[in-house]
Amino acid sequence: MNKLPTHRRVQILKMLVEGSSMRSVARVADVSINTVVKLLIDAGNACTTFHSECVRGLTCRRIQCDEIWSFCYSKAKNVPTAKAAPEGAGDVWTWSSICADSKLICNWMVGGRDAYVAMLLMDDLKTRLTHRVQLTTDGHRAYLEAVEGAFGDDVDYAMLVKLYGAAPKGPQVRYSPAECIGIRKTRITDNPDPAHVSTSYSEAMHRQLRMSMKRFARLTNAHSKKLANHCHALALYFVAYNWIKIHTTLRVTPAMAAGLTDKLMEWEGLVAIIDQLEARQKSN
Repeated sequence: MNKLPTHRRVQILKMLVEGSSMRSVARVADVSINTVVKLLIDAGNACTTFHSECVRGLTCRRIQCDEIWSFCYSKAKNVPTAKAAPEGAGDVWTWSSICADSKLICNWMVGGRDAYVAMLLMDDLKTRLTHRVQLTTDGHRAYLEAVEGAFGDDVDYAMLVKLYGAAPKGPQVRYSPAECIGIRKTRITDNPDPAHVSTSYSEAMHRQLRMSMKRFARLTNAHSKKLANHCHALALYFVAYNWIKIHTTLRVTPAMAAGLTDKLMEWEGLVAIIDQLEARQKSN
């Protein structure tokens, strides 16, 4: 099978990570939409495997968790009347954990906003850590049982709940959020340091995700049409965030700050990872 040259694949992957839609990528790179989709799938599978194998033995001290909403094909309220809604259509939540020191994305899960996905996130996070951490989540109750089931008493866990005032009224403020008028910190397990009970880094990462990935942009038709492609795009984005993009404050990539590598990964290195996974699958 013919393959695009490395520089062309690098161009496509960069554009996908920087927020371009797949059809705009196809137009700019002068390739078919099927080529872009195929590369996204290959990259998503390779990045998922790479993250699973390489983001292990983390020495993080403070972890923050949060979840961000998006939708696939249509919003949940419109799925029952949709003509040909695919499996996975409706609201989609992306759960993630971030190290407050290295800014490394430790893991992520995609699914509903329920206890099952929270449990998957925490069980997976526990396997990646080497020692006790301080954990902060928002006030979503699904975290309570999930954290207890994964960590037991071996965690310093607190919840941070933001308190909001009345929602703004009028057409000119239709898309303005309610004003945050305070926060409430609640100790859940053992002795978390109140000074570090925060979800700011997790929320900032999700804000960056919404600004960078067109699939998360509100009031557009660029939302994901297939859940599988949504997951592939997230895997590609998170690996690029951890291993390729230099953090503006740290001056290194999160993977370097976390001690997972001492070298900066180039985009050509990501292409090599895709080819390596393909070769491994063929040999098996």
